[in-house]
Amino acid sequence: MKAFCITVKNNPISEKGFNACWQSCRDAKNDFNVKRFNASTESTVKKEIIDWDLVWNYPWEGRVSCIATGLVKSAYPTAIKERRMAAAVSHFRLWTECFEKKEPIIVLEHDAFFIKKLDYQYLLDSKYDIIGINNPLGATRRAQLFHDIIKKNKKDIQPVPTIDEFNIPQGLAGNSAYIIKPSGAEKMIELVFKYGLWPNDALMCKQLVDNLGVSKTFYTRVQGLTSTTTQH
Repeated sequence: MKAFCITVKNNPISEKGFNACWQSCRDAKNDFNVKRFNASTESTVKKEIIDWDLVWNYPWEGRVSCIATGLVKSAYPTAIKERRMAAAVSHFRLWTECFEKKEPIIVLEHDAFFIKKLDYQYLLDSKYDIIGINNPLGATRRAQLFHDIIKKNKKDIQPVPTIDEFNIPQGLAGNSAYIIKPSGAEKMIELVFKYGLWPNDALMCKQLVDNLGVSKTFYTRVQGLTSTTTQH
């Protein structure tokens, strides 16, 4: 099993997060190592979008009803637009690698931190194409509700909880830690070319991805680092 941690090269916050993520993986006695995956950056993303023939299709302000999906797209707090796009392209590049190599992978953002040895084979044997493994507390809005619904559910692997209105994209507790199979990667790539490039955790939602699940056992948590996407 391969695990990739999206890291912004030479960014002190991101480098610190990666080092802690890498060490936590060893401390949890996982049988895989976390590999650094150099993130797209504000200086590279425009060229990458052109090279991949991508189109950004998400609002920078307010809320927009998307006729194609029936979902409401709400702007994310963003200081530098290129950084938000770079985060989405970084995930897209890993989805592409997963699909092309026909191997499931673990995708981690630099704020992920292992708190338990990951039983990935059990998760891979499930019907789900993408499985979130992160504790939602501190990682997403309505985190306590998200957490409580998961814990009250008897299933070890379950659908993403419903915590909002039907037309609000509902995905994982952030995208800081998830397992994705080639079938899930193929689906995400299809969505990008069908609906455009969105923030990765908005596009990866239960309304658009049928087999999107979460683990009742939380294997990671967030470190609580300052965001490299929203900061100036």
